Amino acid sequence: MKLTSRQKELEITDDAFGELRDSTAALSDGPALRQRMTHDGYLFFRGALNRDEVIQARQECVRRLHEAGLLEPGSDPMEAIPRRSPDGSLNLYFRAELAEDNLPLLKVLYDGPMMEIFARLLDGPVLHYDFTWMRAVSPGGGTAPHCDKVYMGRGTPKLFTAWTPLGDIPISVGGLIILEGSHKRQDITGNYLAQDVDSYCENGPAAEAVQTGKIHWEHPETHEAWDGAFSHDPPALRQQLGGRWLTTNYQMGDLLIFSMAALHASLDNQGNTIRLSSDTRYQRTDEPVDERWINGADGSKPITHSLAAKRGRIC
Repeated sequence: MKLTSRQKELEITDDAFGELRDSTAALSDGPALRQRMTHDGYLFFRGALNRDEVIQARQECVRRLHEAGLLEPGSDPMEAIPRRSPDGSLNLYFRAELAEDNLPLLKVLYDGPMMEIFARLLDGPVLHYDFTWMRAVSPGGGTAPHCDKVYMGRGTPKLFTAWTPLGDIPISVGGLIILEGSHKRQDITGNYLAQDVDSYCENGPAAEAVQTGKIHWEHPETHEAWDGAFSHDPPALRQQLGGRWLTTNYQMGDLLIFSMAALHASLDNQGNTIRLSSDTRYQRTDEPVDERWINGADGSKPITHSLAAKRGRIC
């Protein structure tokens, strides 16, 4: 089977593609976790979360997909087989509503083992973002290579992403991939990491388009519409930066944590099921926080990447 990302074939030689380093043995050792995060830019754990609780979270997610008519009639919802669409119009990706008031999911992400792991990694009290990124990715293309900092860099730089598989995700279904050593290549990624996708040139050619929502984000150099990606060519990016694309056959209960500077993407989903996963963010409570991703003082929901989050600058 050929492995692709963004519809481009990846090299799968030993020097271009590999397995994530397993840090499960260091799970209870905070200093070791911090040292390994500095060295690798990520931490991967097998079975760190309660698998039964993850299954319950998945059950609630697929129940909602089923009720929305997005699963194949007559199929087992737990298999998450997408509804057949003769015109190919069923194209799922982000489904934030799957996380809303989803108590089994919130228990997995913001209680128990997850919070204990981050308390050890951060060596102190933990704050998590209130917004939960939920992905329900139908068969097709994957996520372009990017770093999370450009989307949530207004608070502490000591912020981490947890990617949680909400199903057993073999490589064929397109799990997350990390570019080995990319968090140390700021000689190349530095200008990109300095960007804020919700910032725009208020005296630039795209200012009105951003201010009115005609385009979501503008590229800091070309001022054209931008998705925040560093690249749309994973094989070429690996050749430019070196290292290997790293991944694994994920299972429910596994956990992948990585830094804001780690370039990551996903394999294309070449299976016949919806890939369910979540991205959540954690930091120390005594560090500054990005206001876009926490509830307002009045209890209002996070402003996320809405127009309220835009910041003009003179270019």
